[in-house]
Formats: sequence, structure tokens, C-alpha cells
Amino acid sequence: MALNPYLTQAVGKAALDSIVDTLDTGGAGSIKMYSGAQAATANTALGAQVLLATLPFSATAFGAATTADPSVATAAAITSDSSADATGTAAWARWANGATTTVLDCTVGTATVDITFNTAAFVSGAVISMSALTVTLPLKP
Repeated sequence: MALNPYLTQAVGKAALDSIVDTLDTGGAGSIKMYSGAQAATANTALGAQVLLATLPFSATAFGAATTADPSVATAAAITSDSSADATGTAAWARWANGATTTVLDCTVGTATVDITFNTAAFVSGAVISMSALTVTLPLKP
């Protein structure tokens, strides 16, 4: 196995487009924020985690990825959750397509995480919104 792989810009773009386009399968996908420990893998079923908020993607979740290094895909508008499901500290998120198939999991918080919010303290009934979202795929280590 290569320990120092480098992707071409075309392959990096194709790979990132494939990932984000998966979110469009079955209609608009969503990002669901949870409290508690992140699942061991994106294939792991949910356990005691508490759903805090759901933010739906647009029907076409992301625009085309760039051919730059790193490749970047920018999300279309993401709908706010007008009433958070529960009160808790957001720790991680699960992204799923419109067919509810998990695409990826990531960390959530206020710093040194994958998705940054101004506060990770979500309150039941509060509006939870995301002003921008990008996914980045480095082409080299």
C-alpha cells in the first residue's frame, strides 16, 4: 500500500464530486447533529446518542468540486432547523442522502472540529443554522 499517495487534480475532483453527489440520491439529504460519543464508523448504528438538530441540504447538495489542490466542493443553501429536537452539546454529525443512507460522519463543535458552530450548546426549540459548508479533499498527504 502506498504510504505517500498523490492524486491528480482530475482524479481528486472526480473523487470529491462522487462523495458529495451521493448526498443527492433519493432526494435532498441532511446533516443530523448529535450529542454523545461519535459512532465508531459511519457504518455503525446509532446507540445512546441524542439527536439535537436536522439541517436539510438543497436538492442538489453541492456544486461541482474544484480541480485545485486541495479540491473543494461548496454546499448549496442548507435549510435551518427551525426548532431543535433536544438540548445538549453537539459533538458529531451524520450526513445522509435522501434515501436515509449514511454517507459520512464528522465532528462538530466550536474549534478544531470538522463543522464549527458559534456554540455547541444546542437548546430544544431553538433555531439551528449553518451559513456555509465546504468539503475539502487534499490531493497529497
